[in-house]
Amino acid sequence: MNQMKTKILFMGTPDFAKSSLAALVDAGYDVIGVLTQPDKPRGRKQIPTPSPVKEYATEKNIPVYQPKTLRGDDFAELLDSLSPDLIVVAAYGKILPENVINYPRLGCINVHGSLLPEYRGAAPIQRAIMDGKKVTGVTIMHMDIGLDTGDMISKVEVPIYPDDDFEKLHDRMADAGAKLLVDTIPSIEDGTAKRERQDDLRSTYAAKITNDDCALDFDADADAVYNRIRALSPFPLAFCDHNGKMLKLVGAKIGDTEKEHKNPGEVLRLDAKGNFIEVACRTGSVCLTRVLPEGKGRMNASDLINGRKIAQGDRLKKYIID
Repeated sequence: MNQMKTKILFMGTPDFAKSSLAALVDAGYDVIGVLTQPDKPRGRKQIPTPSPVKEYATEKNIPVYQPKTLRGDDFAELLDSLSPDLIVVAAYGKILPENVINYPRLGCINVHGSLLPEYRGAAPIQRAIMDGKKVTGVTIMHMDIGLDTGDMISKVEVPIYPDDDFEKLHDRMADAGAKLLVDTIPSIEDGTAKRERQDDLRSTYAAKITNDDCALDFDADADAVYNRIRALSPFPLAFCDHNGKMLKLVGAKIGDTEKEHKNPGEVLRLDAKGNFIEVACRTGSVCLTRVLPEGKGRMNASDLINGRKIAQGDRLKKYIID
């Protein structure tokens, strides 16, 4: 089948999805429309801001739809009017009803940021980093009514490097997923795509990131503390309590010491020239390199040290949100 004739309806919202949409457009597929989340208020002035997918689609003159719900007659009429052959979903942010999943003759497929059945759910990239994984990947799967439980079509592995934060890994995975999507669609079009059932016994769940995930406790192994900091950077950021104020942690590295500490969270060493604040963990230490103090902008650790806003012996505690 000629890819120019396959009518694709794309559903996605963030940058991860934008990469897949751009790959479809660049490959010459007929993207007949884009569904994305409604514009969200952002910044201090709460100005309604379009999603990255909407911005790209608008730039490419692709019709954009932002329905509040995918249920009911209005959306059913829209689906009938578009009559897609294939629906491609990538981090859309809404659960698709069964009638939508079953509508296209070629099916409804999803670009998911993990090697399924591991890390089903909303935050697979962050959770893989938090867990100290060395490898993750992207899966193209047929959608069903479960949460990322459908049959798998194709996969690609993506390494997780020791200095990866969420942004670095996200960008590589978005590119890998976009390429995998374009490489996979021809087999869906000609009916040769493989279908592999997921092993539910091997499944894990990647829950949405919450404030509890971001509230950092140094009473843990240094690797676990470091992995949490980088998994949450550059957004939403791990945070701790420093003298009663929230200190967000933007960048870090593993410290040299491997010994156990009686006072996790204690500031062991300040090094303005080396640009780090060494903090004790239950075992080992981490060196904070970039921070975001409450009411301030992001800064290097050396700026906090030179401003005498932190001292050796200070204690960084878990920040309790009321």
